[in-house]
Amino acid sequence: MSKSGKLTLDPVLWLATGFGAGKMPRAPGTFGTAVAVPLVMLLQPLGLWIYSVITLGLVLVGIVICGKAAERMGVHDDPSIVWDEIAGYFITMLAVPSSAAALLFGFGLFRLLDISKPWPIRWLDRHVSGGLGIMLDDVAAAIVANLILRAIIPASW
Repeated sequence: MSKSGKLTLDPVLWLATGFGAGKMPRAPGTFGTAVAVPLVMLLQPLGLWIYSVITLGLVLVGIVICGKAAERMGVHDDPSIVWDEIAGYFITMLAVPSSAAALLFGFGLFRLLDISKPWPIRWLDRHVSGGLGIMLDDVAAAIVANLILRAIIPASW
C-alpha cells in the first residue's frame, strides 16, 4: 500500500508493511505483530532448528527490506513499516513452549516493551539508523521479552 492507503505493487513496501497490516490507521505495530501470530503457530511445530533459521532469515531480510522501504517512503521508521514487529514476535517466541497462553502473553509483553522502549531499547532506537536501526530496537525488545517468557513459563505450559 502507498501512503494514500492504495494498493501498491511494490514488493518491498508490501512486505515492509506486513502485507498491508501496517497501513491500519491506529496501532499499526500491533496489527503488524498480529500478522506474525499465525505464522509462529504454524512454524513452531517444525522444531527449534528450523524455527531459528527462519527467524534469523526474517531479521536479516528485514534489515534490507526496512531500509529500502524507509528510503522509498522518505521517512526513517515510518509507523507503517512493521516487518520489524513480525520478526520481533518470532524472536519473542523462540524456544518458548507453544500454547495459547504463551502466544498471548508473549504478544502483550513484546508490544509493551516495543512501545515503552526502556533502556537500552530506546538508545538503540535513537542512535542506530537505516534498516539496521529499524530492526534493532525491535530485536532488543524481543530478546528481553523472550528471556522473561522463558524464565516464567514452565516447560509444560
